[in-house]
Amino acid sequence: MSKQVRSLVIAGNGTNCEREVAEACRLAGSEVAEAVHVAELLAGRVKLEDYHFLNLAGGFLDGDDLGSAKAGANRLLHAPVAGGGASLAEQIGQFIADGKLIMGVCNGFQLMVKMGLLPAAEQNYQQQSCTLTHNDCGRFVDRWTYLQTDSASPCIYTKGLEGIYLPVRHGEGKFVVESAATLQAIEDAHLVPLRYADAGFNPTMDYPANPNGSIAAIAGVCDPTGRLFGLMPHPEAYVHYTQHPRWTREELAEEGMGLWLYQNAINYIRANLL
Repeated sequence: MSKQVRSLVIAGNGTNCEREVAEACRLAGSEVAEAVHVAELLAGRVKLEDYHFLNLAGGFLDGDDLGSAKAGANRLLHAPVAGGGASLAEQIGQFIADGKLIMGVCNGFQLMVKMGLLPAAEQNYQQQSCTLTHNDCGRFVDRWTYLQTDSASPCIYTKGLEGIYLPVRHGEGKFVVESAATLQAIEDAHLVPLRYADAGFNPTMDYPANPNGSIAAIAGVCDPTGRLFGLMPHPEAYVHYTQHPRWTREELAEEGMGLWLYQNAINYIRANLL
């Protein structure tokens, strides 16, 4: 494999943020950052093994029929690949075993959860133990949120970050778990890199700082390796200061806070996979 960092963004069937995610990867230093329709993967014309960083972008997969991203999860888990090659589920399993990175944003986070890729506290990557459901407020929410980070989390994307500010835009962002034991396992392993917070970066259950009512203010989770990560806020929507809602009124760094997550991912790949 070449010494270039190669990032893949899966597009199609309702995604609508794939170009922004590919651009975020490029700005973070990925020499190759491609948005590819899922049909190309199912046809066997594109293979995951040729990439280091898999991105599952936001949108409304299959109209969110059956619940957000559920139909999309069924496709990736069960659809065959033309030509009799390894199924996408098998390719994703090998991708994980090879130590590569996966990040899902919004609909992509919902997809990872419903495929069982997150939180995978026992590292069983096809067993769903949580879900994302309708916001407590009963409507779609489009606003900016403060997010507290956990320095003890294994998440490679949030390393060195003390608190970030990112937009959310979703109708089904409430994170819930199947049992108290599941939540305890997630907490014990520090698999919650991001929590909804107030302006002082203190976790909160209060609306609108917590826009959906997620249990324990959970805004994102990772797996025990820290290489698989999903979050409801959109880091690709804040990679430049002009995307900040107060950019004309505040002195801001040129790089948006969302770009930091992608930079951490690309730096990890350079240090560990090339």
